[in-house]
Amino acid sequence: MANEPTRRVWMIAFQNFVNSLKPRKLSGTLKGKDYFGNKYYEIISDTGRQRNSRWYDPPVKDDIAQEIPPEWEAWLRGRRREPPSEQEILKNLEIMRMKKKNAIAVEAKAGKKTPMQKGMETFPEYVEYERVPGAGPKGSR
Repeated sequence: MANEPTRRVWMIAFQNFVNSLKPRKLSGTLKGKDYFGNKYYEIISDTGRQRNSRWYDPPVKDDIAQEIPPEWEAWLRGRRREPPSEQEILKNLEIMRMKKKNAIAVEAKAGKKTPMQKGMETFPEYVEYERVPGAGPKGSR
């Protein structure tokens, strides 16, 4: 009878080992979807000490190079508690489109793409902007 508890411990260890080899099915609650087609899930942890499990499924399986919007990335990494709202996502998407449009307009106004210089001069130079504060625009020297 003295060996009875020992056998039970070995049986539990063996069952845990066998269960660890089986693939787990994650079934979390769907928290949202972004404009790239990614779906975001979460499993709430039972203990207060452990973080919630969060992940996403890309529309094309095994596509790890898929973009993730910054709002969702912050939620995945635990920097924010609540997932982003639909209004917040649409507002940030509109801001992103506006910035792209403004960048194209600035490049068109310059007439050509400005090459990036190397060394200490890493910013593109435009005629209408002053290089040294208070010295006036580049063309007025």
